[in-house]
Amino acid sequence: MKLLIPLCLLTFMYTSLVSAKECGTITIADMNWSSASLIANVDQFILQNGYGCDAELVPGDSNPTSASMIEKGQPDVAPELWTNSLKDALEEGVREKRLRIAGKVLSDGGEEGFWVPKYLVSQYPELATIEGIKKHAKLFENPQDPDSSGIYGCPAGWACQITTENLFKALKLKQAGFTIIDPGSAAGLSGALAKAYERHKPWLGYYWAPTPILGKYEMVKVDFGSGVDEQEFINCTTQADCLNPKVTMYPPGPVYTITTQKLAERAPEAYQYFATRSFTNQDLNQLLAWMEENQADGNDAMYYFLTHYPQIWHKWVPKSVADKVEAAL
Repeated sequence: MKLLIPLCLLTFMYTSLVSAKECGTITIADMNWSSASLIANVDQFILQNGYGCDAELVPGDSNPTSASMIEKGQPDVAPELWTNSLKDALEEGVREKRLRIAGKVLSDGGEEGFWVPKYLVSQYPELATIEGIKKHAKLFENPQDPDSSGIYGCPAGWACQITTENLFKALKLKQAGFTIIDPGSAAGLSGALAKAYERHKPWLGYYWAPTPILGKYEMVKVDFGSGVDEQEFINCTTQADCLNPKVTMYPPGPVYTITTQKLAERAPEAYQYFATRSFTNQDLNQLLAWMEENQADGNDAMYYFLTHYPQIWHKWVPKSVADKVEAAL
């Protein structure tokens, strides 16, 4: 008995094999936090099904992954790398033509600030500003000290503990009656925010994005009225020994997709995909909230994203690639 294979299927199989051979194997770091794992899984599915690459996920984390990419040329891609603490090493890797900074995975950068619930700003619009916060300091009861107002700081030991303390000093919040509340941990900070929000109570504190909590709860970032002074932030706000901090908003955190130079040279179409692909904080906050509510991993979230947000990812790829990804879904 002869096995007859339709000509169209043979053509598809041949085209897929040629495409995979041209693109080759691409190793993608699957980092150990939710947004990075989601993005890695999205990249794998689109590269495999849209570009015909042999895309493989490998375990990763910021420092070891970037070091391995510089020294060994593997993995080929770090989809979400927060580069502030790795700036010097990455710049050296680019100078030595070992790495490429493909593009911003977060189009608006990582976001930090002091936040209040939106329902509170609806009631008191001036609470969107630091002057309004000072004026209504009595609203923000400190559960640890009834004689003062409370602002939730960053967990002890985190880099943001330094910035929040310096900004607390620069904004003269102590003179306005505030003390910093140590949440103890990230869970303690998110728990305090969630508890206040669900009870419709006042809350003021540090938080960052992208995070599930800012996807689940509508919060307003307090305007310090200063704009961003990046040099002040780098040279003083982030330094524990800064004696005279000045007011500045948090600058957007640089969050990039990094590839090896070799990948950019041998698979230019795949590299162009990485250079184009990006998320906004708002979209990623919502996706992370969905992951948390559904106890979903990066693979689950990838299918959810590709099926529910075509208006986002269709912009990253040519129509022919989008059609192949849709067919694979």
